[in-house]
Amino acid sequence: MSNRLFQGVVYQMRDAIDRTVGIIDESFTVIACSELGYIGESHDVNASDLISSSDIFVRNNYTYKPFGTLGNPEYIIFVEGVDAQASKYAAMLAIALTSIKQYYDEKYDRTNFIKNVILDNILPGDIYLKSRELRFNTEVAHVVLLIRIVSRNEVSVLDVVQNLFPDKQKDFVININESDIALVKETRIGIEAKDLEKLARSIADTLSSEFYVHTLVGIGTTVEGIKELAKSFKEAQIALEVGKVFDTEKTIISYDNLGIARLIYQLPTTLCDTFLREVFKRGSIESLDQETLFTIQRFFENNLNVSETSRRLFVHRNTLVYRLEKIKKLTGLDLREFDHAIVFKIALMVKKYLGANPIKY
Repeated sequence: MSNRLFQGVVYQMRDAIDRTVGIIDESFTVIACSELGYIGESHDVNASDLISSSDIFVRNNYTYKPFGTLGNPEYIIFVEGVDAQASKYAAMLAIALTSIKQYYDEKYDRTNFIKNVILDNILPGDIYLKSRELRFNTEVAHVVLLIRIVSRNEVSVLDVVQNLFPDKQKDFVININESDIALVKETRIGIEAKDLEKLARSIADTLSSEFYVHTLVGIGTTVEGIKELAKSFKEAQIALEVGKVFDTEKTIISYDNLGIARLIYQLPTTLCDTFLREVFKRGSIESLDQETLFTIQRFFENNLNVSETSRRLFVHRNTLVYRLEKIKKLTGLDLREFDHAIVFKIALMVKKYLGANPIKY
């Protein structure tokens, strides 16, 4: 909070209030006063006065009234005199200065500014004006990590993450909604994805091991320039949504590593339906039972190697060949052929995508 703002308000009131008025901070030092010579002096009050006096109190011919936002007595108004008029002046000043402080904090709060940027709640032309006003370095690189709470207890995840990243000049922890918390982290251009994943993993592990909170973390791309933060945030959102469909076992999902899943996510559902109808005979993909689908998955995981897949499945090689022939008969696709395998793999992903109905950003 700017002391100059307080001083400006108090000084303008010197003609309306025929008494000495001022403000002291938590160290009980005068930071603003209608009599400029008093600034910097200490008042004979202490912390016990604030604890024992929930409202106005008097000391040494002065009336005092604590004030601050969210009920925290960050500052104390003092008015010369101990009469009823002094109490009224102190109460009115507390109301006025609390409102001014709240407006100032909202206007100049960096975290609130960054939140508006990533949520696209600020006009592009105003971003640089506001960043200069806040002396925000627009040239450094940042990345957005989106922390999604899957299961929780009474612990405030927001407070935990803020404690993990206490430098509020470089890192910003923002509450998006009941389940999502965004971390806007200052970083460097060219940082490797594995380093960001290591950072995300440390956050998830800390929340899990120490506070028993299960989370997923989506990682956007590293961006230069403050206007690009919204892009990194949307990428982190997409990473979580795509991961929810295609990588359900992962807790850390990076936008850079989504691969073909990201492409499928961006396709219109009508185009996906058309693709499935063209690839498969009507009803043929639905006719594949769970055992067959499991066999297909293992076949893909073993790079279309029949011998290795049969060994991993603990079945005879001829049994696996029989299953592959059955799939070919039902679908018209021979998974032992690379081109057919690619089409089949993509088709399975498209079908999974259509069944999930993920949120589009």
